[in-house]
Amino acid sequence: MVDLALINGRVWTGNPLRPRAEALAVRCGTIIEVGATAEIKGLVTEDTEIVDLAGALVLPGFTDAHTHFLDGGSALRRVDLRGAKSREEFAARIASRARDLGPGRWVLGGGWDERGFDTAEPPRREWIDAATAENPVCVNRIDLHSVLANSAALRIAGITGRAPDPDGGRIVKDPLTGEPTGLLREAAADLVLAKIPEPSFAEKLEAAGAALRHAAGFGVTAVHEMADASSLEAFAEMDRRGALTARVHVYVPISEAGVIARLKLRPPFGSQALKLAGLKGFVDGSLGSGTACFCEPYDDEPASSGLFHGQMFPQGIMEERIMEADRAGLPLAIHAIGDRANRVLLDMYEKAMTANGPRDRRWRIEHAQHLRPEDILRFGRLGLAASVQPAHLVDDGCWAERKIGPGRARTTYAFRSLRDAGARLVFGSDWSVAPIDPLIGIQAAVTRRTKDGKNPGGWVPEEKVSVEDAVRAYTVNAAWAGFVEGERGTIEAGKLADLVVLDRDIFAIPAEEIAGVKVLMTVFDGRIVYGKD
Repeated sequence: MVDLALINGRVWTGNPLRPRAEALAVRCGTIIEVGATAEIKGLVTEDTEIVDLAGALVLPGFTDAHTHFLDGGSALRRVDLRGAKSREEFAARIASRARDLGPGRWVLGGGWDERGFDTAEPPRREWIDAATAENPVCVNRIDLHSVLANSAALRIAGITGRAPDPDGGRIVKDPLTGEPTGLLREAAADLVLAKIPEPSFAEKLEAAGAALRHAAGFGVTAVHEMADASSLEAFAEMDRRGALTARVHVYVPISEAGVIARLKLRPPFGSQALKLAGLKGFVDGSLGSGTACFCEPYDDEPASSGLFHGQMFPQGIMEERIMEADRAGLPLAIHAIGDRANRVLLDMYEKAMTANGPRDRRWRIEHAQHLRPEDILRFGRLGLAASVQPAHLVDDGCWAERKIGPGRARTTYAFRSLRDAGARLVFGSDWSVAPIDPLIGIQAAVTRRTKDGKNPGGWVPEEKVSVEDAVRAYTVNAAWAGFVEGERGTIEAGKLADLVVLDRDIFAIPAEEIAGVKVLMTVFDGRIVYGKD
């Protein structure tokens, strides 16, 4: 019996042996046939749910290979500071949220970006103290590598003008008074974050449900969650309840390598819907916060070349953890943005591979944002995945050259060069840092247009990739990165029925229109979880 039949469509299969079809049939969550509409009609019964696609495009369900998924679900209910244009608007949004919560409750959320303010200055605690005297506030910058804390939150964390910078962090202080401005970068933010009450398990389940509903609306049927054990616990409960509408691969902190090794787990470990995927680590920070680690100083801050992340301290600990993880056979996904951070991480990866011998590792570098030309070639030689987030370049391209100059920018978001070097391109959003919508990412990778309109032909246009390259990075390649290419990533008989239906054929329309294409339907495990009301 066929449970679901999609007919009269344009099916992009991802299978080079049969790249296109018209229709497909699903039984018990699995694709059983792909072909012409007439063929599929011959399989249906009176109990089959038949969807006439009327020429709509069908793709494998999108995998977002880099999210902060549970946090994204929570962020849907927190103060949203994205797009704030002024000090007054920034402060008003926070004040409104504090009034809604009532005295004593933490005001959380963020997404602020000082470059969008009319004064282009970083926020200070004085902007919000008067309206939040009874509420501690901790709101993150858009890149999650800096936060603004108000005076109440600084008191709770014990941060004063005498407080030293922690390893891998910076407490920004007023040059005249020596007092904290409230801006905390990298590991310094952890001093406040550690004081925020842990959400209840019920709140985590609510956030997970919100995240799943949000993702389904964009055709996302799998996510790679860069989080911790609490995310795994929440999604495990959702899986137990049969409530997952996307497959979740959880990466836990690399500091947990010893625990996982002792349990003798071999990721990807778990069910078809939920897997412990591997270990996530950090080498540096972000470009926007000035904490990405470069070989040479920033053009706009000549006294600084960025920061190594707190996980790099004490010196040598990251290399030890990579070696330990590799000996235990654990996949790695480690954040590196600056060219020095990427070089240092490539060195550590190569040293571990040499010491422990050849194996199908599928290790990743998360972001791989700024690279020296010679290091691009190493990605292919080492068999790495470049886990990148195209939507970031839409914003970064407006200002990155002011920070690092046009020379270093030539190998920024070097998607085509990485692909040509043999790296496996894997796309994600970094949600909630950027929208989870894969169509935004596809358009960004294909056009490389920036949001200021100053690069109509693309910022560093030689690094554009094709629509097919971009779609594969969200489907075929993402499945490979998760060791599940035998289960999903293409539309073929025997694969899981995770699908997205789009109202227009993104392979046939002008590339600059892709982000405006609508998701008509999302199918997860053979069930329609979005659309077709």
